[in-house]
Amino acid sequence: MKNVAIIMAGGKGERFWPMSRNNMPKQFLTLADSKLTMIQLTIKRISEIVNEEDIYIATSENYKEIIYEQLPNIKKENILFEPKRKNTAPCIGLATAVIKKRYGDANIIVLASDHVIGNEKLFINNLELAIECAQKGSIVTLGIVPNYIETGYGYIEIGPKDDCFPSIYKVNQFVEKPDYETAKKYCTSGNYLWNSGMFICKNSTMYSSIATYMPELYKSIEKIYDAVDTEKFKTTIEEEFNKMESESIDYGVMEKASNIYVIPGNFGWDDVGSWLAIERLNEVDEQKNILEGNIVSMDSFSNIIINKTNKLVATSGLENMIVINTDDVLLVMTKENTKNIKELTKKIEQDENNKKFL
Repeated sequence: MKNVAIIMAGGKGERFWPMSRNNMPKQFLTLADSKLTMIQLTIKRISEIVNEEDIYIATSENYKEIIYEQLPNIKKENILFEPKRKNTAPCIGLATAVIKKRYGDANIIVLASDHVIGNEKLFINNLELAIECAQKGSIVTLGIVPNYIETGYGYIEIGPKDDCFPSIYKVNQFVEKPDYETAKKYCTSGNYLWNSGMFICKNSTMYSSIATYMPELYKSIEKIYDAVDTEKFKTTIEEEFNKMESESIDYGVMEKASNIYVIPGNFGWDDVGSWLAIERLNEVDEQKNILEGNIVSMDSFSNIIINKTNKLVATSGLENMIVINTDDVLLVMTKENTKNIKELTKKIEQDENNKKFL
């Protein structure tokens, strides 16, 4: 059975504004210590176990030209354009319908397009183990062993070990993003993992799970299935996406199904979820600063300062700040306020004079 990758690349990357914009979101930027963009790194990483012709990209119609430019070797018929953002369940449902029509069945590996993996060999080993486990009809997710207290992730409570695969555990439950004290308990208990949002299963397993737990979505993806590789494909997607509820696959399937297993991962995963991730992905200087671009810094400590212009950015006495300077926007905020950036961009969107900067 073939391995097929579904790479979700439709997000707006709001938490990396102002570098991440509506027309050029995070997955198409170079944020890690590499010359490749986030989505290019994802393709490169997975190509060890998935043939290029079997890689599918689910993304927004708005990103068509960027996708074609950055991923010229991905077949155009493998790029699935969502007419509207409807969260991960409709996105994955669309991909499973196409894969069912073209392959009959396959092992699917569902990944985000904007994650960083430190130890790629260990990551691939985990995926291969997950594929083996998935043959018995399981959905296997990769959980991340926490190495700090994090309130921005959902968590997975692990249960007993699987009888056939001693390094794989039954999932007891998925839990939503916790407050700080709850996250602290989770991280110290040893029974909880971060939910990475990656999962592996047979396409038929996911398809039947959607039929069982999300019957309305299933009706739509069945219609899409009938239209795959016909002249009605694009119009059918548009019609059915208008009917779909915006819902995550976690809530729609993963939290309800009983055949969910997890592999604890220690492969240096980071979802690059906010500007604070830049410190985890890059070396800091002697003053614990991340400085990129034309910057002169004096008596400034533990800052992230990125200057994408020809202007000089000079700082003195700055501490625990984030300064992002682009051609048209200057963002200045404390590290503690990174969690508020979505609210900040919403406020900007309400201003007719400034929404063009998003």
